[in-house]
Amino acid sequence: MDIKSVKAQIDSDIDKINSLEALEAFSVKYLGRKGVIAELTSQIPSLAAEQRPDAGRDINSLKNQLKDLIDSHRAILSRQASFQKPRSVDITLPGTIQDIGNKHPLTQVMDEICGIFVSLGFKLFEGPEIETEYNNFQALNIPLNHPSCDPFDTFYLDTGFAAKDTDNTEKKQQKPKANQRLLLRSHTSPGQIRVMKKYKPPVAAIVPGKVYRPDATDASHSFMFHQVEGFLVDKDVKFSDLKGVLEEFSKIMFGADTKMRFRPHFFPFTEPSAEVDISCIICGGEGKSLAKTCSVCKGKGWLEILGCGMIHPNVFKAVGYSDGKFTGFAFGMGVERITMLKYGIDDIRIFFENDLRFLKQF
Repeated sequence: MDIKSVKAQIDSDIDKINSLEALEAFSVKYLGRKGVIAELTSQIPSLAAEQRPDAGRDINSLKNQLKDLIDSHRAILSRQASFQKPRSVDITLPGTIQDIGNKHPLTQVMDEICGIFVSLGFKLFEGPEIETEYNNFQALNIPLNHPSCDPFDTFYLDTGFAAKDTDNTEKKQQKPKANQRLLLRSHTSPGQIRVMKKYKPPVAAIVPGKVYRPDATDASHSFMFHQVEGFLVDKDVKFSDLKGVLEEFSKIMFGADTKMRFRPHFFPFTEPSAEVDISCIICGGEGKSLAKTCSVCKGKGWLEILGCGMIHPNVFKAVGYSDGKFTGFAFGMGVERITMLKYGIDDIRIFFENDLRFLKQF
């Protein structure tokens, strides 16, 4: 018996197999203790010495091919058998309700915020979570000796420095400079720099995303949270335009009866700057709820929702906009804070605990 004739016989037999029982018989015929492969192996000692290595290799190769062939046919036949097996189904039993996932409450509110500003004519942009020190601070008129630049207040990355485009064809590592250090962005405001460098006015942009600060985790702080940055630049943009846009946003987001006020504040990248409060969504600005001091606004009647202001001339200078030719406003808000105010949530940590009892309420 030679290998060629065995291979021909295998091809003929395998085509006739249509059940697991037939496959088992095929396996015994060829791979059994007294099977064809065993018979071929027993013939090796009778061959010439120089023929034995080649014969042994050919028989082992055939044996391995047979095993793979049998395994593949067994998988196919097993699958076919499972489909053909009759199943008893009680059609009177109630159906099984499948849980359908939904967006996280923070994602829902972020989408709602962005949707409102897109409807007002803003365009949606995204920026990288790993930023340069220059974009995160200096271009936004924040000097490097500012407390927020301290490693205790910013997550710096131990990567040396950023790649710099030197020849327009490839990026090479250059000698480190102070303003090229990389960090996890501490706010979404670097989105202003990136968008304004790429586009010329008029431009109205909204930039959502995650930000990182080494804060202690408690009921109102987290080392990672979400912000939405917005800004508009054009000729003759006024503070009244900022007020109109934010008032429209607050009424759509929190209700048509919502009142809004501006309080003077300081931000390095805007001048003048302000913080924005809305009337408490629980007590309606009265400071009391059910004859008791409102637990949400602590009796003040107002809730802080965001910071804003007119874009500082130094920011325009950093992005190459002509001095005095354009004006613009910017604003930024924390998504967690907006969500907590909107739904009366008193602990930021619950957003990240993956508790289905909480998440299924949205």
